[in-house]
Amino acid sequence: MSLLILLVLPFVGSAVAAFLPANARNREAWLAGAIALAGTVQAALMYPDVSYGGVLRYEAAWLPELGLSFSLRMDGLAWIFALMVTGIGLLVVLYARYYMSPEDPVPRFFSFLLAFMGSMLGVVMSGNLIQMALFWELTSMVSFLLIGYWHHRADARRGARMALTVTAAGGLCLFAGVLVLGHIVGSYELDDVLASGELIRTHPVYTLALVLIALGALTKSAQFPFHFWLPHAMAAPTPVSAYLHSATMVKAGVFLLIRLWPVLAGTSDWFWIIGGAGLCTLLVGAYAAIFQQDLKGLLAYSTISHLGLITLLLGLGSPLATVAAIFHTMNHATFKASLFMAAGIIDHECGTRDMRRLSGLYRLMPVTATLAMVAAAAMAGVPLLNGFISKEMFFTEAVVVGNEVGMRFALPVAATVAGAFSVAYSWRFMHDVFFGPPPRDLPRTPHEPVRWMRLPAELLAFACLVVGIVPAYTIAPFLATAARAVLGEQVPHYSLEIWHGFTLPLLMSFIALGGGSLFYLILQKGLRLRTVERLPLIYRFSGKRSFERILTLATALADRLTNSLGARGLQPQLVVIVMVAVGVGLCAARGLPSLRGPVAPGAADPAFALLWVMGIVCAIGCAYQAKYHRLVALALIGGSGLAVCITFLWFSAPDLALTQLLVEVVTTILMLLGLRWLPSRKEPRELGLRTPASAWVHRGRDLLLSVGCGLGLAGLSYALLTRPYPDTISSYFLEHALPGGGGANVVNVLLVDFRGFDTMGEITVLGTVALTVYALLRRFRPAPESIPLPHQQTDQGKPDGDGRGGVDPSTGYLTVPAVLVRLLLPAIALFAVYLFLRGHNQPGGGFVAGLVLSVAFILQYMMGGTVWVESRLRLVPQSWIGLGLLFAVGTGLGAWLFGYPFLTSHAFHPTLPLIGEVPLPSAFLFDLGVFVLVVGATMLILTALAHQSIRSHRAAQHTQAAAEPGERPWN
Repeated sequence: MSLLILLVLPFVGSAVAAFLPANARNREAWLAGAIALAGTVQAALMYPDVSYGGVLRYEAAWLPELGLSFSLRMDGLAWIFALMVTGIGLLVVLYARYYMSPEDPVPRFFSFLLAFMGSMLGVVMSGNLIQMALFWELTSMVSFLLIGYWHHRADARRGARMALTVTAAGGLCLFAGVLVLGHIVGSYELDDVLASGELIRTHPVYTLALVLIALGALTKSAQFPFHFWLPHAMAAPTPVSAYLHSATMVKAGVFLLIRLWPVLAGTSDWFWIIGGAGLCTLLVGAYAAIFQQDLKGLLAYSTISHLGLITLLLGLGSPLATVAAIFHTMNHATFKASLFMAAGIIDHECGTRDMRRLSGLYRLMPVTATLAMVAAAAMAGVPLLNGFISKEMFFTEAVVVGNEVGMRFALPVAATVAGAFSVAYSWRFMHDVFFGPPPRDLPRTPHEPVRWMRLPAELLAFACLVVGIVPAYTIAPFLATAARAVLGEQVPHYSLEIWHGFTLPLLMSFIALGGGSLFYLILQKGLRLRTVERLPLIYRFSGKRSFERILTLATALADRLTNSLGARGLQPQLVVIVMVAVGVGLCAARGLPSLRGPVAPGAADPAFALLWVMGIVCAIGCAYQAKYHRLVALALIGGSGLAVCITFLWFSAPDLALTQLLVEVVTTILMLLGLRWLPSRKEPRELGLRTPASAWVHRGRDLLLSVGCGLGLAGLSYALLTRPYPDTISSYFLEHALPGGGGANVVNVLLVDFRGFDTMGEITVLGTVALTVYALLRRFRPAPESIPLPHQQTDQGKPDGDGRGGVDPSTGYLTVPAVLVRLLLPAIALFAVYLFLRGHNQPGGGFVAGLVLSVAFILQYMMGGTVWVESRLRLVPQSWIGLGLLFAVGTGLGAWLFGYPFLTSHAFHPTLPLIGEVPLPSAFLFDLGVFVLVVGATMLILTALAHQSIRSHRAAQHTQAAAEPGERPWN
């Protein structure tokens, strides 16, 4: 249960932070900090259970029929990453409290940050590969929101879109790779996969699984050739960069490679795919970092390079290289987060991070400069700092593995060159920013930040020093725990001692330090790095340009396919769909020996036949009148709907009849409101025109298609009804509705219990559609000819005013209906509550009750007008939709908390005084969510339509003011 709390806590905090007021930045920071601190402490307390190979597990049934369970798994590797996610997250929250401007929407920032923290914890603690892939994509979605946090800036929007496109595409590849891996093993559980290494490596589709999983990991960790998205993500606020791009998001890819190293590594495919990508990234990223003019750009490319170093270590395939990869992952998180924070402090206090304008800041910001130089030295691999130890382990493995794979000189030379490049860009960061002449013409006067803003960088820089000086007493136990979780009994002997004597790796370290320093001096004298505008030698190879070209080609291809296979109008698309359906039906009917089955039809009831004749006449009349007489067509189609409703009653289906009746009422009213704002259409003869022959041809075609489709469905119905009724699952529902679902109304129990997951998906779609309609109609403007009042109102002899400006309708020509509708509101609301409470045992339920209450509100809008009603009845439909989804999801999670599958229902029978035993199933809360969401969705669509009257009112005001400037506009 502690694992579940650790995972859920950030998501709960994210939801709470989103509802805090914009001016409560202290409360938001305290909330986020408290959650991050609680997560850090909770993770730290788990160390005794995961050390020495221990594993903590939590499992709950998810989709047991498919062999899937929601499982959390905490071993030494997951513990290290969870501690980095929560610990560095805590420092970032403290840093962000002082970095973010009071004008920024801080609740949104901390809400997104906590959601990302929870998503990363889900990735590292998942005990199921499918579950890991879901959290993986969730990190991509939330990082998109964080990178694009300052969405008013074009670079932030571009960077967020680029990051989402690349990482989400990689996530889809990862999902496909996970499916292949599960197919090989026969299970998606991580324990089963990790125990099947030999089976996976010898399977014929191993290479396919490796390529797909590698695409997911390499895109996430910004590896060549997908590295281009990370520098453009630097448009995010610096706390986001310090968190996502040093310790969390970009580490997800290497975490995946480390996690699956025991089952995927050890083959030539692994070496060349993973090792090759890592080597290219290491060199390209380090080289590009030297010539950057933006502080965060330099750190972004250095991050790419160090991630390449980790990937290369994993690609080498040796156990010691894997230990070095884990160690450098931990070291990189500390010094790179500190460097990003220092860059943010410089930007915050100077007003710019352009290195061409920054110099001599050591005199003005000595403490910040010292912290940044310590972290930069750790990044360069200077002795007595943590980066030196892990980089020397890298040099050792480059020599050893290089001899084994036939790259005796190439691999050590490449590693040394990359080390020299890292020294060069570290010198660039330190020397160009903190030394030299005093800065001039900066947007702000540089000075030290407040003490608490600098504290996170101080703690991280201190960690770099402590780990570098006494690694055996600080980081060694934790590294051993993580290594043991990956390698098991194959953990090689390694030493974190600072001095190993004069060895070849030590020589490579000194060559890198000296060569990098000399290379920086040569570039500074020869090229004057501050004046370089593009990357020397490789500027033509731009990942951004390639990405944009691919997007352009993909968009053009999609447009071409749409234009060739689709149609702009709805009618041609419907024609194709119906033609295909009729054709498929005819092909299937050819195999029937006879349309009529062995069961003799029953005797026809004249009353029922008359009902359907009326319904058919209404449907035909609707089709005939739909084009030019919309109101008549709407009334006729309502008659057809009423015939269907009576049919349900005829066949003893009161739930369906009640639902059909209320849906007809609500949709008819909403369609009437929509038709109010459409321009009128006149028949050609009214305009003195003749109907062209092509129109008659099209109508004939449509008539034939509709008749053919109708006859086909009638024949299918006849064929089914004249054959024996097969055994179906309906008998199961009838038998188990009361004992299993706690209700006698099988339809309601089916919706909220047996098929509750389907219902949750349907209400989610309903809420999404309502929000989409609302968003679209906010930009809709009525046709000019529909703005004046309809003649039905102007012919009533009304007094001044038209009711749209908030006039009480009970004082005008609608006095009687307005008063009656107000009196009916509490009665209809009470009836809705009655239907809701009885729905589990009698006809009713949340959906029907929601429609009834919606009708009550719709009547108020119809009689009172938008302004008058909303000034007295404060409804926020968006909140109703969110609350309904919260009830529905919360019911499912409640079952999880007690160890049952998602949305499992339980019936309680408490005894209340004076009332007696009251059946109270847990599905009651789920049905309450349906009720609330239906009301919210219906009212949101109604609000979107009703607000057109306000817009038309304003448009008429402007028109009258322009035409008669001397007169007062009506209101």
